[in-house]
Amino acid sequence: QVQLVDSGGGLVRAGDSLSLSCAASGLTFGTHYMGWFRQAPMKEREFVAFISWAGTARYYADSVKGRFIISRDNAKDTVYLQMSSLNPEDTAIYYCAATQTITRRPADVDYWGQGTQVTVSS
Repeated sequence: QVQLVDSGGGLVRAGDSLSLSCAASGLTFGTHYMGWFRQAPMKEREFVAFISWAGTARYYADSVKGRFIISRDNAKDTVYLQMSSLNPEDTAIYYCAATQTITRRPADVDYWGQGTQVTVSS
């Protein structure tokens, strides 16, 4: 059974930093694009960032570009999201995602993590 376990969320203040992790199992990790989506209350799930299987290409939503960094360690079957300069608009449940090809559409994602809550206070 494929499992993506995301973690690292919490409550922080505006301007702070936070790092998320996602550990994969039951998945050929190196053959998948890995990334993150988020969903705020009353909003649709939206793309945040993706990284290619070799880590040579990274893609970011305009809203997080320059503030978030995605990385992966295939030897550890883990993907990370380093978030800095957080603001209240970043408050959402963050979901780890795996897909066979690059996508910015939630409907194209093959596997999801259970989500980890990030709350940024002003």
